[in-house]
Formats: sequence, C-alpha cells, structure tokens
Amino acid sequence: MLDNMPVHGAQKAAILMLALGEESCSRLFEAMHEEEIREISSAMAQLGTISAETVEQVCNEFSGSLGNTEVLVGNIDSTERLLKRALPAERAAQIMEEIRGPAGRTMWDKLGNVSEVTLANYLKNEYPQTVAVILGKIKPLHAARVLSLLPEEFSMDVMTRMLRTENVQKAVLQSVENTLRSEFVSNLARGAKRNSYEQMADIFNNFDRRLEGRFMTALEQRSQDDAERIKALMFTFEDLQHIPRESLSQLVGRINREVLPLALKGASEQLRVAFLGTMSERVGKMLSDEIASLGPVRVKDVDAAQAEIVQTAKEMADAGEIELQNQGASNELIL
Repeated sequence: MLDNMPVHGAQKAAILMLALGEESCSRLFEAMHEEEIREISSAMAQLGTISAETVEQVCNEFSGSLGNTEVLVGNIDSTERLLKRALPAERAAQIMEEIRGPAGRTMWDKLGNVSEVTLANYLKNEYPQTVAVILGKIKPLHAARVLSLLPEEFSMDVMTRMLRTENVQKAVLQSVENTLRSEFVSNLARGAKRNSYEQMADIFNNFDRRLEGRFMTALEQRSQDDAERIKALMFTFEDLQHIPRESLSQLVGRINREVLPLALKGASEQLRVAFLGTMSERVGKMLSDEIASLGPVRVKDVDAAQAEIVQTAKEMADAGEIELQNQGASNELIL
C-alpha cells in the first residue's frame, strides 16, 4: 500500500489517471506513445491499494480540486479494463501478458497444462490441419502424448501436415487461438516458428520406444525422405556418448542419482564406458554394482529414465552450459 511514500513519475501518472476515471483515462491513453502506455500501465498494475492521502498529494500537484478523493485500487483487472477501452483488443492483450509475466504465460503454455486425454478427445474431432497447427505450438513431450492417443491414421495425417506446414496465415492462427481461448479459458499468444523437421524430431524423441518404432515405420512407408531427415535430427540417449567429456561430466552432476542406473541398464556398453569415464574409480564401481543389482527392469521405465536425462541435456545445452556436439569430430580427416 502506498501511504505518504515518495512516488516516481510513472506512479504519479498512474494514480492520477485512476482518479480521473476510466473514460478520461482511456482518452489519455489514446494520446500517448506505446512506450508511455507500457510504462504507465505497468506501474498502474503494481500500485495495489492507494491511500486517500497519497491520492491527494499526487492530485494536488495537478489540481487542488481532487483533495477529497477516496481510496483507489490499482490492480490487474482495473488496468486491463482501461487498456481495452483505449487500445485494440489484441494490443491490450499483449501488454497485459507482459505485465502478468510468468504467471500469465501464453495461451499455448496454458494449453500444455491440459491433460493429454482431454486435449486428444477435443482434437480428434478437428480437421487434421487444425490439429497440426495446435500441436506445432505446444511442447514436444505433450504433443507426443496427444498423438499417441489419437487414431493412428489420423496421427499420421497430422504429422505429415506438420512437416508440410510453413508460416501459418495470421487469420487462420487467430481463428484457432480464439477457439482454444473459449474452450480452455487461455491467454492470447504467439510462439516462434520452428523448423518443422526439428519439431517433429523432438516429438519422436518423446515417444516411448514402441510408439517411436511404429510411427517411424509408418512414416517411412509414406515418405522415406521425411523419415531420414527426422532421424538425422533426433538426439537420443545413445548420442550422449559422442558429446565432449567435459559436457558429459557436467550433465552427470545434474542428473537425479536414482535415474542414472536405470537409464544405463538399457544402454550400450560404449555409452556406459563414456559415463563411467567421467567418475572416479570408486564412484564408477558403485554405479556399476548398482546397475547390476537392479535385475530385470521394464523397458518403459528405462525409456522414461533415458528421456529424462536427454531432456536435462537439451535444457543445459539451450542455456549454454554444455555442448551436445563434439566439436573435435569436425576436425577429423578422411584420407
């Protein structure tokens, strides 16, 4: 609560505009530049409850006629109402998304919180092209789970369309977003366009072994070229044996200690050696003994453990913490 505390320029403007009311406030917004609107609306959303004393102090600088102004409340809802009156709906939504920050992420992020069963049941009645646009906007792991729940022929049609989809027309994307927003009460947003083959490779990385084999075989029958391009982009657990040793060592330090033995239980001998090579002899011996003591394990559990480690590796690579390609390999000569 602001109570007789010094306020800066943007806060003063926000308090004054709240005191003037929504109609006058909207007219003022119309006369401002976008950066001014952004700065004042951000300050307005963070004001909280404003005491009458503070309102009087600010308004007296502008006019002595507002000395009896009652307590005002500046919050997300009041700010959004004012912006919607002054700006086009799309622009107001974009500014509010920036103000809300992580707690009000994009509509596509919110869609990722909808269970795959619910989303699959909704999408199975949509056109394959619409489903391709939607799955192209959500996280690969979630998209993989949704695809696995859709009829196989329908899933293959959707994946083929995802590979062929270039830039989605704004009107089409707007229509899809409006429908989803009404269905899932989500926020308007737009994500960055990604290469469709990279996107599909990420989705295949998140299938379990059985589904990956089934979908890849079906895709090979439809388009061998598409299948080969996806295979070349896929990063698998076995690929970790080719990353720089320093990067692998950093990855080992980040992995859940209970996950690694299970993941290595289903790994090749070469990959096990690569992981053990990052450890002291004593720690490596303990890990080897732990792997041996596991006994028979379900393939499903091994796949899940390996997928978790691959995901951690990708997140670390995205953050610039490790390299997923051994740069030394590019310097080798073929004689």
